[in-house]
Amino acid sequence: MAGPTSRLFSRGVDLGRHRHRLLLLRNLQSAAAAADPKLCPLSSAAPPVRSYSSAFTSVHGGRPSSEYAKIRKESLETQFGRILGSSSHTIFADRRFGPFLAVYRAATISFHVVKLTIWHLLLSDVHKRAEKFRETLIRLGPFYIKLGQALSTRPDILPSAYCQELSKLQDQIPPFPTRIAVRTIESELGSRISDLFADISPEPIAAASLGQVYKAHLHSGELVAVKVQRPGMAPLLTLDALLFNMIGGQLKRFAKARKDLLVAVNEIVRHMFDEIDYVLEGKNAERFAILYSHGSGGGSMTSIKVPKVYWNYTRKSILALEWIDGIKLTDAERISKANLNRKSMIDEGLYCSLRQLLEDGFFHADPHPGNLVATEDGSLAYFDFGMMGDIPRHYRVGLIQMLVHYVNRDSLGLANDFHSLGFVPEGTDLHAIATALRVAFGDGRRQSNDFQGVMNHLYDVMYDFNFSLPPDYALVIRALGSLEGTAKALDPDFKVIESAYPFVIGRLLADPSPDMRKILRELLICDDGSIRWNRLERLIAAISQQSQESSNEPGDENAASSSEWRSFDMHSVVAATEDLFDFILSRKGWRVRVFLIQDILKASDAFLQEATFPDIFDREGSTGELDPERSKMIRRLINGVQSFRQATSLAPDAWIAMLIRTVMKHESQRFVLDVFLALVNHSCNKIPETCWICISRYLKYLDKQSR
Repeated sequence: MAGPTSRLFSRGVDLGRHRHRLLLLRNLQSAAAAADPKLCPLSSAAPPVRSYSSAFTSVHGGRPSSEYAKIRKESLETQFGRILGSSSHTIFADRRFGPFLAVYRAATISFHVVKLTIWHLLLSDVHKRAEKFRETLIRLGPFYIKLGQALSTRPDILPSAYCQELSKLQDQIPPFPTRIAVRTIESELGSRISDLFADISPEPIAAASLGQVYKAHLHSGELVAVKVQRPGMAPLLTLDALLFNMIGGQLKRFAKARKDLLVAVNEIVRHMFDEIDYVLEGKNAERFAILYSHGSGGGSMTSIKVPKVYWNYTRKSILALEWIDGIKLTDAERISKANLNRKSMIDEGLYCSLRQLLEDGFFHADPHPGNLVATEDGSLAYFDFGMMGDIPRHYRVGLIQMLVHYVNRDSLGLANDFHSLGFVPEGTDLHAIATALRVAFGDGRRQSNDFQGVMNHLYDVMYDFNFSLPPDYALVIRALGSLEGTAKALDPDFKVIESAYPFVIGRLLADPSPDMRKILRELLICDDGSIRWNRLERLIAAISQQSQESSNEPGDENAASSSEWRSFDMHSVVAATEDLFDFILSRKGWRVRVFLIQDILKASDAFLQEATFPDIFDREGSTGELDPERSKMIRRLINGVQSFRQATSLAPDAWIAMLIRTVMKHESQRFVLDVFLALVNHSCNKIPETCWICISRYLKYLDKQSR
């Protein structure tokens, strides 16, 4: 028995083309609404349009919820409160002069804040104010230096002038004396320095705000890096964190912070407490090595290296790691001398970072050129595992979803992402955000593929909507920004979003979970049910290119290794395709079927009117009379079919089995019948018109011949 589409076409054979399609839409919607009462049929006076109501109606279903984001934020704030409360209790319980120390530190901070306030009154230039702000943070010590470094990547909190000035803020404090470092090592490890190490460098190799590093040999001959924490860091950090709440309001007024500065600082301080626990840093290094370290380097093969932890020489304030000689990625001369493959290193570093952020969730939050270096054998070595992020799956999926919506320029999808992930508070007008984003997307002058450019673009648009980064994403933004900056040292044209897109598509195809399948559908199908043919064509072309490369270069192991992560698992592609077919054939996919039939009719028109008959009568094969749009459609169809044939050649058995399963389903058979009847009814109108066109061209051809 014919489906709803065939019943529809039996009514309107003699109607015009537009009315014919309108009836198709109306009847299919009525049939779908009858099958599923939850679906609301669209108006019969117009084709379906994307709704910008708060209900977020879409063929993909699902109402965005910010419940998880609120629970996650409350959990992190509670965790921070416990850490700070425990540390402050220890200070005031164990130190007889704790209260006096707090008063003294408060007086010191207040003095600098008063000076800062005076400068604020005297200076009108925002750049001069930012410079004084940076200088004040340096004088206030390690806590505020780290705070400034973290805030330099938060334009949602501070104006851009302050962010630029704070980006100059490196660890600009001198090293503490080596005799104090030696005393710390001996007291922590319980032995004399000569009994612990065969030799140790007389001065630190590197100094930072929280500690400094020495180069030493163990008595076994192994070369190690010994990281020693600055004395009194834990109490000083706790005091400064507690006192910041007293003077944070004034700092916020001086810096004209956009959002709640204290909330952001609490998140930064939470990670600072992790950074001063070197036992935790050692565990982070080992976990990172288990997840991501692989290979042995050599030749043009790139691997990831993580220094080994020497636990016998590690305590809460002392960390001993394997010494790895490296070349800074900003040192172009040494990289050229070592004949290192820059593209291979970028690919490996990007792949490792994307796995951290999108697969496992445990990531290095600060991969700047000092913490990510190249070795002589072409490997990449990670250092400094104090600042690590652990992003939950909800936010990993959200990150992929935001990328897909941004690439699709889906303003409503992005607005709902911001709501569900906690970027904007409850009650924000989402259609206003969608409208602002849509206007911004239409401004071609502001488009950018640079990560920082994209983020600045979004920050500028979202400024008026009480926009703020959720705690988990603050470190993600820092990590991606550092990654792009480091990669640009090797390739100035590197774009992290553009380069990450193949990996994201691979994840969408490989992960069969419902949320990832939903994102894949959103990539290929609009909310109103129309198909994004350009995205589908690009995806098929990418898979086809993989098939061609596999057949052309079967013996090139190095090339295969460098691009392995960009390839697609064909069995995953087949499974994803079958799931997509199932969705289209389901009750939820009725609108997709409507648009699909419309597109099939358009394609048949193009072939009947512009593709077949001109070539019969034109000996030179000229296509001058072809309609440009239809000619382009034909070329796209032909290229798409060729690419699909090439793609299926990688796993023909899997594709054939999937197609057989799909064709055997009742829904498929009914849809094929609907398409056939739609073409038959449509042809009743088009064939006479096409015949007259054919006769006209034939007469024109005869006229040319007679001359």
